[in-house]
Amino acid sequence: MKVTIAERTLHFKQPAGTSRGVYTIRKSWMVTICDGDKRGVGECAPLPDLSCDALPDYGTTLRHFCDNVERTRQLPLESLRDYPSMLFGLETAMLNLQNGHQLFDTPFSRGEEGITINGLVWMGTFEEMYHRIEEKLQAGFRCVKLKIGAIDWERELSLIRFIRQHFTPADIELRVDANGGFSPEDAPRKLEQLARYGIHSIEQPIRQHQWEAMAQLCRNTPVPIALDEELIGVNSLEEKQRLLDTIRPQYIILKPSLHGGISGTCEWISMARQRGIPSWITSALESNVGLNAVAQLAAHVYGPHVTFPQGLGTGQLFTDNIPMPLQLRGDQLWYGRHGV
Repeated sequence: MKVTIAERTLHFKQPAGTSRGVYTIRKSWMVTICDGDKRGVGECAPLPDLSCDALPDYGTTLRHFCDNVERTRQLPLESLRDYPSMLFGLETAMLNLQNGHQLFDTPFSRGEEGITINGLVWMGTFEEMYHRIEEKLQAGFRCVKLKIGAIDWERELSLIRFIRQHFTPADIELRVDANGGFSPEDAPRKLEQLARYGIHSIEQPIRQHQWEAMAQLCRNTPVPIALDEELIGVNSLEEKQRLLDTIRPQYIILKPSLHGGISGTCEWISMARQRGIPSWITSALESNVGLNAVAQLAAHVYGPHVTFPQGLGTGQLFTDNIPMPLQLRGDQLWYGRHGV
């Protein structure tokens, strides 16, 4: 068994604003596992200043784990717990090696059905927001996610009010993502204001690592709260259990490259289900290689017939993306080599 690494730089078509700044390029490490005439590829893509394993010596550390795979022909899962993006890429490569293009055998991976996804809408002027929502509706979307916290709060609230004056909850489901932008003191008031407009859920209203404050918010919130950044770096089974039991969120959102790879994501979902906490999966600015693996995982854990909107990018972020048979049809992501 031979494992090779190829560092790759992808270029965004437009600057991508996140909770950790604006990205114009994206670095990924593609790992390829070869065994005889069989080959599997996976993507290791940490997000700078966000991933718990975004290390200065990332390539060297990844090479160490690849050498281990070459020697043992197995993934050192426990050793990789604290390196979720590396684990995700190596898990993807191993599944690709073993199972071919169908990482998991599902109707989605067989090209028989799509996965419903939400559309992402960035904040802008009243006119821009109206047209962006209208474009999503015309494209077939019935669920959109709004990034908030980028401009003045009263202005953002006015934009949400404007949207609801034109698009009812029956027209379109609204999710908002605060990226930890509220203070614990202001969050209850802002959540009360948001509740007037039929918001499905809010991601990470306050910054992570404030468990007691977040738990109090979740107990009293008029808008369901979904944890996202809060889960980063919580990698052991005991810590996952403690977080869920302490905070008791209404939802959790899983990004495999941030939240424990494929195996760690499945742990989170299983533990959340035991506590009656729903979840969904999103991509994290990966290339099509990573997006494909995330989508196939979502189809595996939530399927068949994934109708609850997942947060899967459409693979149209980069000027130099890696070709994969992924296609957006209305508000569904499809996989298949025919008709693509």
